Amino acid sequence: MKAVIMAGGRGTRISSVAFDIPKPMIRIEGKPVLEHEIECLRDQGFIDLIITVSHLGHIIMDYFGDGSGISPVTGMPFGVHIDYYHEIEPLGNAGALFKIKDKLTEDFLLLNADAVFDVDFTRMVKYHKEKNAVVTLFTHPNSHPYDSGVLIADDKKAVLKWLAKEDERPRWYRNRVNAGLHVISPDIFGMVDIDADKIGTVGENGKTVKIDLDRQLLKPLAGTGKMFCYDSPEYVKDMGTPERYESVCREFHDGKVQAKNLSNKQKAVFLDRDGTLNRYVGFLRNIDEFELLEGVADAIKAVNRSGFLAIVVTNQPVIARGEVTALQLEEIHNKMETLLGLEGAYLDAIYFCPHHPHKGYEGEIPELKFDCDCRKPKAGMLLQAAKDFNIDLSESWMVGDSENDVKCGRNAGCRTALIGTEDFGQTETVESLRQFTELYLNKMERK
Repeated sequence: MKAVIMAGGRGTRISSVAFDIPKPMIRIEGKPVLEHEIECLRDQGFIDLIITVSHLGHIIMDYFGDGSGISPVTGMPFGVHIDYYHEIEPLGNAGALFKIKDKLTEDFLLLNADAVFDVDFTRMVKYHKEKNAVVTLFTHPNSHPYDSGVLIADDKKAVLKWLAKEDERPRWYRNRVNAGLHVISPDIFGMVDIDADKIGTVGENGKTVKIDLDRQLLKPLAGTGKMFCYDSPEYVKDMGTPERYESVCREFHDGKVQAKNLSNKQKAVFLDRDGTLNRYVGFLRNIDEFELLEGVADAIKAVNRSGFLAIVVTNQPVIARGEVTALQLEEIHNKMETLLGLEGAYLDAIYFCPHHPHKGYEGEIPELKFDCDCRKPKAGMLLQAAKDFNIDLSESWMVGDSENDVKCGRNAGCRTALIGTEDFGQTETVESLRQFTELYLNKMERK
């Protein structure tokens, strides 16, 4: 499979770091960002590359050549084959794609060269093929969804709406952001009304015809059932400003970039919902009653910084009892994600059990009334998360406020923390989620 790397941006926001080289050639740990990307691809077998270049593109071409040479930094072969497309005049961030489309006869990776990432692309490509998708988007939560474009998808993860930053969005929304990594079928070129011959020419308005990847190529696919989200907690960050660059350098040095690749075992903090994250009101049926507990956002941010995944696992028998619909529960969880996002915190995943073992309730949903394997204290939700994200349960925590939470964590082989005072055999006892992160996760981060 070919990988197309778009490396033509000018990088004006980060010019104070390096003004005389292309942004992808800025160094992290002594090595150009683009070289880190190429190594990530090569080590997974993606060795057929096309790099689109523009501003100061000769620096990239001189450094990497056709990929058969030796790295000046490592002294080792690049180990790839590289073709280039050189934009003399900027064509937009997708214009070059149409100029090279004759070379893209099969599914291909499309990546941005101005992002720092370490991703298991083999998993992503497998997902793309399972979905029979035209486009698969690498999506993840981030710490600032309120000023990022967000995607709304159905329960099969097909994109329903593509909301750019300037678009009006719902009051409550899932923290699901497009990270700029894609798997794309060449079928996409026949699904949009774009004349490749006109790209780069002067249009009727007197301006050069350019193509915007998101707005002209991808956004129109929303709602077609052909574009899917690939939700992943792996590391992908833009280094477009000096502040972000410094942050990425620190995290790279600390090993956090490489550790998040899902080919490596992950660690998680599994979180109960009611009474742990939000105020306990019994069976929560009304979204207006959802209220985050004090200190929870700071605690989740501590989990995010620590390298542990933050994963909610919650019993929701109100679904089986017919008291809350799946859509209403989704809206409650959207509110939770929105409120956390406003405070710079995010959840990597939410799992819920909709079942209930006891029958006889008016309005109940019969097909959900059975003794399942996912309802806590059983470990089904944690086991599924471990499968989805390659989690080492023995290095993970289950944090909650009930005996069932403790039993669930123990059944999964996790360490456990109880928010409360009783003794259910938990590993640790704490007063709040924030105290848990202060006592245990912050110490790990400092180490």
